[in-house]
Amino acid sequence: MSKTKVVIVGASHGGHQAILELTRQYQNLDIKLFESGDFVSFMSCGMVLYLENNVTDVNDVRNFRPEEMEQLGASVYSSHEVTAIDADNKTVTVKDHTNGTIEKYDYDKLILSSGVTPKNLPVPGYDLENVYLMRGKDWATKIKAKLDDPTVENITVIGAGYIGIEAAEASVKAGKKVTLIDMIERPLGNYLDAGLTAILSQELTNKGVEIVTGARIESYEGDGKVTAVQTDKGQYLSDVVIQAAGVQPNTDWLKGVIDLDEHGWIKTDEYLRTNVTDVYAVGDAVLSYSIPAQTKLPIALASVVRREVRYIVAHLFEQNPTVPFSGVVGSSALSVFDYHFATSGLNTTTAQKAGVTIKSSFYKDTLRPNYVPSEKGNPDVYVGLNFDPQTHRILGGAVLSTYDITAQGNVIALAVEQGLLLEDLAQADFFFQPGFDRQWSLLNLAAQHALGEPQF
Repeated sequence: MSKTKVVIVGASHGGHQAILELTRQYQNLDIKLFESGDFVSFMSCGMVLYLENNVTDVNDVRNFRPEEMEQLGASVYSSHEVTAIDADNKTVTVKDHTNGTIEKYDYDKLILSSGVTPKNLPVPGYDLENVYLMRGKDWATKIKAKLDDPTVENITVIGAGYIGIEAAEASVKAGKKVTLIDMIERPLGNYLDAGLTAILSQELTNKGVEIVTGARIESYEGDGKVTAVQTDKGQYLSDVVIQAAGVQPNTDWLKGVIDLDEHGWIKTDEYLRTNVTDVYAVGDAVLSYSIPAQTKLPIALASVVRREVRYIVAHLFEQNPTVPFSGVVGSSALSVFDYHFATSGLNTTTAQKAGVTIKSSFYKDTLRPNYVPSEKGNPDVYVGLNFDPQTHRILGGAVLSTYDITAQGNVIALAVEQGLLLEDLAQADFFFQPGFDRQWSLLNLAAQHALGEPQF
């Protein structure tokens, strides 16, 4: 009996989850995974842990080792780049970068998890030595060497999103003078509303980061090696430049075969199928259905791709699927020196981009009752809630504190996913114990505040 051939493109979170699900749910499959890189499969989201010496070894910062998936019955090919799809004959063209050979492989089902590439800013000097990108094992080891190099004094980070903030913090902890530059007006402004970013901006400044916002990069200066970053707001000395200025989908090779939008993101239907029969797409290069926005958006999160893969594999062999993918909320968390935050769903920036009308509420309190002093573990806590002004349906929110309350972000995520209203969250039954929280839990109080109720 011949085996059904399943080909997977990309060995990060999507490829890993695909093998786990396929081998768990089905038998008699011929599973081949192709990864263009030579290292399977580095977790770039774990890079900062390596840079700060909080992992066992750089080679351990990965989802899986090839032999682990091969033991499950899959074949894993590193340094193998899929360059083309022949939809008529159901084959993929693969280039082996170890020897330059090109071969075609048949598929019955094809799962694309091709991911994204960090943007190298197209400015003069982008190819100077010591201008780095914050993604992948090779870049991680190069950056780590510079953090450990005592001759490196000035590090400039381009981009004040998650990756840029991590790069800035790791550089400060390594004893470097750090400048953080972004074209937008607030660090983390695409992820958090203004009330929370104001707190984090002050934290960055207090820890020694020079923040330059609303700035345009004009060039990287230097003779062979970078020595400065030139912006429209001035020049900044730089022994090393770390670029974290966004990503672009790895989809150029799909043009003319797979439907893409004007920015190169892969289009899928409600069953995560592309326009080509038996070809599915997941992950960072795909427009994912956002539950709070009720439209498709680029949401580059490991949690998103794993849920998409789980859905695809469960319905992979249905002739006429009837249950569409329910969508995702989009949740994440980050530490910024002494502060920790978690965010879920829409904020003011993403809601505006998606054309969704929201109302926002900002709430500040203490974690525990007032009779517990701050020095005894009663820090300030902050909650932002975003909701539909007409229905009070919760569409997003965030929590922030020097105490790690990020798990409460999962409550917000569940509220968004299940369509809860402010009224539901205001009276939801959470535990109380004064060593942990208030008589009304933090999210109860934040929802009551959003509804205009008196301070408890």
